Amino acid sequence: MILPPFSRRAFLKTAAGAAVQIAATSPALLARNKAPQGPLMAYVGTFSSPLQDVLPTQVDLPPGNGRGIHLFEVDRATGALTPRGLVEMGTSPSCLAFNAAGTRLYSANETDKTGAAAEGTLSSFAVNPADGQLTLLNTVRSGGAGPTYLSLHPSGRFVFVANYFGGSVAVLPVLPDGSLGEPSDVKNDEGTIGPRTATHAPSGSFAFSGHDRTHAHMILSDPAGKFVLHSDLGLDRIFVSKFDDRAGVLTPNDPPSVSLPPGDGPRHFYFHPKGGWLYSLQEEGSTIVVFEYDAAHGRLSHRQTLSSLPPGFAGSNFCSELMVSADGRFVYAGNRLHDSISVFAVGKNGLLRFIGEEWTRGNYPRSFNFDPTGRFLYSCNQRGDNIAAFRVQQGSGRLVFTGHYTAVGNPSCIVFLDLRHAPAGG
Repeated sequence: MILPPFSRRAFLKTAAGAAVQIAATSPALLARNKAPQGPLMAYVGTFSSPLQDVLPTQVDLPPGNGRGIHLFEVDRATGALTPRGLVEMGTSPSCLAFNAAGTRLYSANETDKTGAAAEGTLSSFAVNPADGQLTLLNTVRSGGAGPTYLSLHPSGRFVFVANYFGGSVAVLPVLPDGSLGEPSDVKNDEGTIGPRTATHAPSGSFAFSGHDRTHAHMILSDPAGKFVLHSDLGLDRIFVSKFDDRAGVLTPNDPPSVSLPPGDGPRHFYFHPKGGWLYSLQEEGSTIVVFEYDAAHGRLSHRQTLSSLPPGFAGSNFCSELMVSADGRFVYAGNRLHDSISVFAVGKNGLLRFIGEEWTRGNYPRSFNFDPTGRFLYSCNQRGDNIAAFRVQQGSGRLVFTGHYTAVGNPSCIVFLDLRHAPAGG
């Protein structure tokens, strides 16, 4: 049989089709096509129990409106939150943090009911990579009462916790399965308590929250993991410690701390993405202090102090959260009672310039956070029992309300996990 002539064009067309078919059935492409396209999840920590034993008033307080850790699916286009579950907890999981892989979630449970020492607790959870649901691994004591903040060492092998009502910080090892071990180190803050009136308080302010005793409020490793910093609101100090990442032990740096103005009350701080600057927010003084950070020696040098509030504000205010945008161009500061988030532009030298503020659409914004893309910011309005979503204007850094509210009792913090990038197993 004589075959018809086979043109070059037909050959190329046939070859191209075969190549497409081979590529379409290649293991790499098949794996990519079958890769899980999971949702973007949000996890909200809440207040669900009072601190009965450590408050100076010794009154019988009602429990918070929260019910534990609330799970939501995030609409990537609009920022809206849809409920996807709840981990019931009566211990006020007020601060949450993921490990770097997104396989484990840790909560600081702001209570004072554990053991003879009336300590708080920390819990660890395994994360289902398909739907983001949580399974409790274990709960351990936090080394002090009222743990209000936790963070992970860059190695992922230790969790740090600040015990606000215990006036202490602790280090807890992360075990091979992601659960937590007993504290490997506990340090109690010591020093002279600051005055009840803040040096930089706005005119007419009666803000007073923590100058009655030591109050460790936040703890965080520097980006290199060499030093660990923590703020004590009652002592008006940020402490700097060297960290032994083998033994899990903190030792005082030289110098061991830096002082903030008396009574101003350092609460939260944040490293600039470039690592050379640190921003500290003072709860009672309503100020932001800019420090230059010497990463080689763990030393802080003051560069600027400015108000967290709009020019001319008078009255009482309590600062809450402080964050830097991922691109390092803007700093955001939360103001409670004024109920706003102020926006500052970052100069080339790290110094700040106030550019505006946005009403949080709710009462007492305890904290806020960006979604993983940085396009949305969510404000946890604690006394308003809601979370409000804002779109971040990429050019100016300003916030625009999306119109989306989410009802959550006493929200304290919000963190995110993108399950499109979650590992296949824990």
